[in-house]
Amino acid sequence: MSHKKRSIIVVRESEIQGKGVFAKTRIRKGRCIIEYTGERITPDEETRRYDDEAMERHHTFLFHVDEETTIDGAVGGSDARFINHSCDPNCEAVDDEGRIYIYAMKTIHGGDELLYDYNFELDEDDDEEITKRYVCHCGSPNCRGTILNTEATE
Repeated sequence: MSHKKRSIIVVRESEIQGKGVFAKTRIRKGRCIIEYTGERITPDEETRRYDDEAMERHHTFLFHVDEETTIDGAVGGSDARFINHSCDPNCEAVDDEGRIYIYAMKTIHGGDELLYDYNFELDEDDDEEITKRYVCHCGSPNCRGTILNTEATE
């Protein structure tokens, strides 16, 4: 007898960008949905793999855990890597002793796209060229126009 857990999410095309993650059924507020997994790499390896300056727009499956660790979801990662950014999210990423879990911030209905605020932070000063690489496509009425954490730069 199989005790395989039924998935509550599905990956498919998103109107926001590329692929997205969608609820297959109602997900209650506070529920842990999925762990963000992938290869754990150092900042030096991250820099070697991904050259932001060479990219027309920022697009990676990286999740910064701390100063020494980044999760590269492109290498052995879970479907969490396809969760898109929104300035008006319905999910949040929670760090539990270096492991990243995605939780529902509110009740999510079947068919809704799962979204969290990337709050991406840059090491260098923001300039107009750099900011163009981090444009937001969420379409929310509260959209700030960028996936960058604007509070950290003010």
